Amino acid sequence: MEKVSAKDLILLSLKSILSEYDEDEQISIQGLDGSTRLIGSKAVLDSMGLVSLLIDVEQKINESHNINITIADERAMSQEKSPFRTVNTLTEYVDMLIQEQL
Repeated sequence: MEKVSAKDLILLSLKSILSEYDEDEQISIQGLDGSTRLIGSKAVLDSMGLVSLLIDVEQKINESHNINITIADERAMSQEKSPFRTVNTLTEYVDMLIQEQL
């Protein structure tokens, strides 16, 4: 699986989750890209949204590639820099998890 594929799955999931937010809380989904913040200041998701995103990405990877990964694991939580900061950092982390399963 290439990074582009993982990134596409993440962005697809992110757009789906953001479309469910209340109108007052909705973020423009047209401007989403690799630098989109997932946590911290200017994040597009709240904590429940991030959990939903991670679960959805795990399911999409399982369905499309028949690979089981757990994104929010002890290794992710113990890193000095969170892999959940941006779409790009999440893509890199997901790609690493997938490569370990191949």
